[in-house]
Amino acid sequence: MIEAIGWLGVAFGLCVAPPQLYKIIKTGKTEAISRATYSFLCLALACYLVYAIYIGDPVFITAQSINLVINSIVLGYLICG
Repeated sequence: MIEAIGWLGVAFGLCVAPPQLYKIIKTGKTEAISRATYSFLCLALACYLVYAIYIGDPVFITAQSINLVINSIVLGYLICG
């Protein structure tokens, strides 16, 4: 049961970054998005991923991997315009 709640958290987490990425790709506008926020978010996700790998939790590894990839793409758009 508790693992199902973890996977539910992964699903909810996937509802956050992809819409932002879609909006950036669709409009090409990134002016209203903070580079600093996404920089720190990516650093946090990288740290969480290292820890998830260390403890061997597949739910946590999956969630952090997916979020790190998506948020890194957003950060790339913010940096490169």
